Amino acid sequence: MTPAEQSLKAAEICRLAPVVPVLVINDLAHAAPLARALVAGGLPALEVTLRTACALDAIRAMSEVPGGVVGAGTLLTAADVKAAKAAGAKFGVSAGATDRIIAACEDEGLPLLPGAATASEIMALFEKGYTVQKFFPAEQAGGAAYLKSIGAPLPQVMFCPTGGISLKIAPDYLALKTILCVGGSWVAPSDALANGEWATVTALALEASRLKRA
Repeated sequence: MTPAEQSLKAAEICRLAPVVPVLVINDLAHAAPLARALVAGGLPALEVTLRTACALDAIRAMSEVPGGVVGAGTLLTAADVKAAKAAGAKFGVSAGATDRIIAACEDEGLPLLPGAATASEIMALFEKGYTVQKFFPAEQAGGAAYLKSIGAPLPQVMFCPTGGISLKIAPDYLALKTILCVGGSWVAPSDALANGEWATVTALALEASRLKRA
């Protein structure tokens, strides 16, 4: 899968909803009901971060939930890419981008949302054929105002900003024409997961799914 093909698929996934939940799952028992709650609320694209021991098993469990499109976040190595694809991930997300990560995703046929934070990084990925990128860490790197500025000289690149984004400020990003969606963890608060409050998660997802895009 070429970078151009990866970006086409990444754009398709990003357009499924205005918000992609960024999920840290510590208890495998939470995986399936969490996926069902988010999909029921209108957020089908789900990013499971590979930060916990059960992350790959969570991807497997969530991939079986009807309507969900599950991806793996925090890809750091080629081994992560292979493991994520084997677990059922339909897309991958990285905080940055290295030649090995890019090559591994091409070899595995895993659509990649590569991370960038500066104009040079964005341009380097664009030269490789990546027209859809993750902007990370969004708020810390300059926020919506920064992306608005970048959008003028680089209108060919579309973004999924992630990092520090909340329901309150998500509209600032989504108002920009270069934003396909935003990544956020607020739709799956840790206390709701711990208490099995899936109706709360669905309500938060529904609220997020109704955010307007440019």
